[in-house]
Amino acid sequence: MCGIAGSLGPGIAAEALGRRLAAMSAAIAHRGPDADGHWADPEAGIGLAHTRLAIQDLSAAGAQPMVSACGRWVISYNGEVFSGAALRAALPGHAWRGHSDTEALLESIAARGLEATLAGAVGQFAFALWDRRARELTLVRDRLGIKPLYWTARAGGLLFASELGALMAAMPRPEIDPEALAAYLRLGYVPAPRSIYAGVQKLAPGQVLRIRAGGPPRITPFYDLAAELEGIGAGERIADPAEAEAEIEARLSEAVRIRLISDVPLGAFLSGGIDSTLITALMQEASPRPVRSFSIGNPRAEYDEARHARAVAARLGTEHTELEVGEAEALAVVPGLMAVYGEPFGDSSGLPTLLLSKLARAHVTVALSGDGGDELFAGYNRYRWFARLAHIGPVPGWLRRAAGGALTRLPPALVDRAGRAAGLAGAGRRVHKLAAMLGASTPEAALEAAVTQWRELAPAPELMARPAPAGLDPVGRMQAMDLAAYLPDDILTKVDRASMAHALEVRVPFLDHRVVRAAFRLAPELKLRGGRTKWILRQMLEKRVPRALVERPKQGFAIPVERWLGGQLRPWAEALLAETDWEGRFGLAPGPIRAAWEAHLAGRADHGDRLWTVLMLAAWAEGPGAGSAVAAAPLADTAG
Repeated sequence: MCGIAGSLGPGIAAEALGRRLAAMSAAIAHRGPDADGHWADPEAGIGLAHTRLAIQDLSAAGAQPMVSACGRWVISYNGEVFSGAALRAALPGHAWRGHSDTEALLESIAARGLEATLAGAVGQFAFALWDRRARELTLVRDRLGIKPLYWTARAGGLLFASELGALMAAMPRPEIDPEALAAYLRLGYVPAPRSIYAGVQKLAPGQVLRIRAGGPPRITPFYDLAAELEGIGAGERIADPAEAEAEIEARLSEAVRIRLISDVPLGAFLSGGIDSTLITALMQEASPRPVRSFSIGNPRAEYDEARHARAVAARLGTEHTELEVGEAEALAVVPGLMAVYGEPFGDSSGLPTLLLSKLARAHVTVALSGDGGDELFAGYNRYRWFARLAHIGPVPGWLRRAAGGALTRLPPALVDRAGRAAGLAGAGRRVHKLAAMLGASTPEAALEAAVTQWRELAPAPELMARPAPAGLDPVGRMQAMDLAAYLPDDILTKVDRASMAHALEVRVPFLDHRVVRAAFRLAPELKLRGGRTKWILRQMLEKRVPRALVERPKQGFAIPVERWLGGQLRPWAEALLAETDWEGRFGLAPGPIRAAWEAHLAGRADHGDRLWTVLMLAAWAEGPGAGSAVAAAPLADTAG
């Protein structure tokens, strides 16, 4: 993986363009510590920057920005295309300069066109392509949004980059987008296409943006997830368990195999859960040597997955490395978290992901992860809960809401104690989420109830802006909505920023688009069966490890937020909550935040996740020039 950035616009002198590219690439140097390359044509007003993390073809033949052999095309590319061999095979007789996937992608575009190349591109990528003949810039983001790409229109042009920090290095800092802020407060992340800044957008997954200097940007999809899932015909559905298992195993095994292509050491994130264990097992089967695996331990048993990972690693025969992170070490990372993410990000699992990435990077340059398994194979508790609630549909809504209210009033400390006795962390939060879902009658309503945090602070934005594909079962609709929004804007954002902060490339086999299609061909009962989530993956895994090693309540990559905020993090949180000008800076009434804080400290409610979300907002705003008053102001031009 790498970092990309660039500028298109008229009237900028060569020296000024060079300074801009240097500033942008310096802001994302952590993404690519192996090389820093620039290419510019000041007459055309175009400049491309690239910071390289060398993975395939470590020689200068893989350096970027790269110019095609014909001289027409220039690319700055972040990611990996694992189908590079197939792209090369489609160009017999071509004189190749090296063996990088960058060159395979670029020369395929030059010879066969962008559309044909993207149709055959299997991978995770974001890239900028300059057509020197047509003087047109094209930005592309992969199908599922694994790699990031931000952009902002300027007077007669455009700026783009892998991370917000690179954009901010080249332009005055915009105002906060009030609708993005509202979405963040409800979701804990800013959903695409918005960013926290007015006028700055994320290119959505599967989209292509084209622009010529002086013209407007034009966005079209090359991959539409909803259309892809809606296009699965009845004749393609798989209901037979044996056929389903064979299909998923073949697709996933191939996805893992091609993601082992690397000229540098690689390993696996291993939590000991179903997804990471299956990916690691398939890696081990495809590898001639023991796979390197990595996990983070926690001294508190209810939050510790390392003991499970250790047992799985021993069974699979991996070369396993784990690091037990004490509370003091983890807490020391908290104040600087938002510097990694660039915009407010409320998923507390970003902290252990950052520590895990640092551990892995000390030994390897590439790691495979199990991300995506929950969305594809119905692994989240909310899917299981909604499926069960659907069976009590005839119960009046008022009665469901009353039951939810009763659950909400249960003392969280009592629920958490009971959960810890059963070896389950965060039981209080889970019960409250279930309570919120009790009154929902549709998948959309259930999903919103499960994920919404601060209703009282933020008006309801269009959280479900990407409609669920037609023709899916209710749980399948929830999965598709998560796959379109929560996965790229929370989970994949978390993994990309945390890993690239340490120059570690993370590959996600579950999100091979062919695996995605295969997963949605399965009958619903092959995912949720007898109250068990990810049923088909469990069947595959039982051939490889004893069931007892992975059969346990879903835990997630959790940290004890609720306990930290009442303990060692309390002075930091108290000061941040008190010193932040919530109304002046964000247009927020401070009363609900203060009430939640006091109720949390008194043990009347578990507001750990909600408080973490506003604390991360305040911590982000404390960064150098990060926050400003909420107002939708026009973006200033910085040409020259």
